[in-house]
Amino acid sequence: MTDTMLDLGPQTLVIARLAAEVTDEQLADPTPCPELAVRNLLGHLLGLTVAFRDAGRKDLGPTTDSAPGGVPDIGPGWREELPKVLDELADAWRDPAAWTGMTRAGGVDLPGAVAAAVAIDELVIHGWDLARATGQEYTPDPAALRAAHDFLEASADDPSRDEIFGPIVPVPDDAPLLDRAVGLSGRDPGWTRVL
Repeated sequence: MTDTMLDLGPQTLVIARLAAEVTDEQLADPTPCPELAVRNLLGHLLGLTVAFRDAGRKDLGPTTDSAPGGVPDIGPGWREELPKVLDELADAWRDPAAWTGMTRAGGVDLPGAVAAAVAIDELVIHGWDLARATGQEYTPDPAALRAAHDFLEASADDPSRDEIFGPIVPVPDDAPLLDRAVGLSGRDPGWTRVL
């Protein structure tokens, strides 16, 4: 977890750029998340961005109370909506108040700094998912990557972690930090799309 405030803006820009390059023809393609096609991954990104934006604002309600579940999808306006809410997410977490006290996300009450760590992890790992699924280069924000890795590493020995992330995929200790984070998230860093 991150002990200090981190600007989520650089990582939200990475996600926005990746999403802007997704073609309509790629929306049905597979992703490293076996149950999600690209369109569903984008729907998940949209939903979690709204939820963590509202968690940062401490605007608790339907968007922060709902546990993730089902197979999300995108609507016709997703190309305009996703970059807008990504900007709003980054703005919400620039407020020091977002990082203090309690908030809620996914129906779970948690400290603001923990919610921020979860949001960062989601953005980094799902950014990788989206890039891999659509054949794009992926260079996450270095500070966000370090925070996501540290968050995942801190949960490595938690017996309930597999319910959230899936079993850890072993990665060599000298592998790039992104590969180690991806492995800790329960994904194979060597995953490639097969069309």
